Amino acid sequence: MKISTLNYRHLYYFWMVAKEGSVTRAAERLDVAIQTISAQLSLLERSLGKSLLAPSGRRLVLTEAGRVALGYADQIFLLGEQLQDALAESEIGQTMRLTVGISDSLPKLIASRLLEAALKLPERVKLVCHEDDFESLLGDLSVHKLDVVLTDRPVPSGTTLRVFSHLLGESEITLFGVPELAKRYRDDFPRSLHGAPLLLPTRNNAIRGRLDHWFEVNDIRPDVVGEFDDNALLNTFGRSGIGLFPAPSALAKDVREQFGAMPIGELQVQEQFYAISNERKIKHPAIEAIMSEVHREIFAK
Repeated sequence: MKISTLNYRHLYYFWMVAKEGSVTRAAERLDVAIQTISAQLSLLERSLGKSLLAPSGRRLVLTEAGRVALGYADQIFLLGEQLQDALAESEIGQTMRLTVGISDSLPKLIASRLLEAALKLPERVKLVCHEDDFESLLGDLSVHKLDVVLTDRPVPSGTTLRVFSHLLGESEITLFGVPELAKRYRDDFPRSLHGAPLLLPTRNNAIRGRLDHWFEVNDIRPDVVGEFDDNALLNTFGRSGIGLFPAPSALAKDVREQFGAMPIGELQVQEQFYAISNERKIKHPAIEAIMSEVHREIFAK
């Protein structure tokens, strides 16, 4: 049965009690009487036909229905905050908001270069960037917490989420190292990589399987001295000279300037980059700018 009379003030009071863990603390936070919150919680539970909170010692804990309600309340009030921010920004001037999810496996230099295209628009663009794992970002995108997700893999087939993958480009992968390592391992590449110290993404990263396959096909057994979920951390360790590390060939100049690393050799491995949106056809002007610029700028041959 659909509930057409949901009172959002009651829902807000429930949200605050769930966040604070007690009616007393929520009342203090909201500066209202404890009796007011208790009464409105009762009205909310009556309208829903479900108990949302249950006593546990001195605290209130969520029931199963309460956990479901809290998930929706989080989305509702987050969107409300975003609405207020957007309206406040519109009073300051013509400001476009772009909320971006960045997959933790995506090279941060790639993310930065992609977003530069949005910042070149005539309108002022306010970027709000969130980094998380791929699955969490897709969930946030599906409930419109994000405008777009930048990542290194497409949406898996069979997903129930109504989101769409847009290929931005692809790049060969090059191995880089600080000058001392580059000098040691550049000669006789790729045979020189036997036993070479390597820093690689963890096995849940989209590119890791392709790297492992390339080493296997070429009968090369490097010494993997570190594995990293976060690409920025991998690059930081690479800059310290602990081992060789992979990066997109399209970023060779950036890697040299930012990490002081030199190219050792290009692998026959490609990495793809995607924008994932809620729309089959991109409509957000800032995302359109990214889509139209990347081929000419970042992935130009």
